[in-house]
Amino acid sequence: MTNAMTTPVLAQWFAHMDSDAPDHVLDMITSDFVMSVQFSKGDGQSAEFVGDRDGLIGYLAQREKSTLIHHVDVGVAASGHELVLGRTTRAGEFEASFTATAQIDSAGQVRRLLIARTPEVDFA
Repeated sequence: MTNAMTTPVLAQWFAHMDSDAPDHVLDMITSDFVMSVQFSKGDGQSAEFVGDRDGLIGYLAQREKSTLIHHVDVGVAASGHELVLGRTTRAGEFEASFTATAQIDSAGQVRRLLIARTPEVDFA
């Protein structure tokens, strides 16, 4: 995992997502939050989860809790944005690669979030 000091907000985001209480990410977003999660299961099967706080709540409701682990392999921060490249594992085995980009406000809250995930590309 990359140093969490490089991308502290996304490191915390994924720590919450991997926990038994992923809804803690709701405390990390601004009042004007907007997101898009492009989620591919492979073989051309994909879904997009979009919206504001309610969209995030819908996304959280359909997720498996405490099943996938996010590993951030590369992270950079610049101009109020954090960007990461990583992978998810299930029971220690590769499941998918992901990228995430977050716009962070001056209080350290996530204002915009774009995540893309696919099992079709492994950066290993």
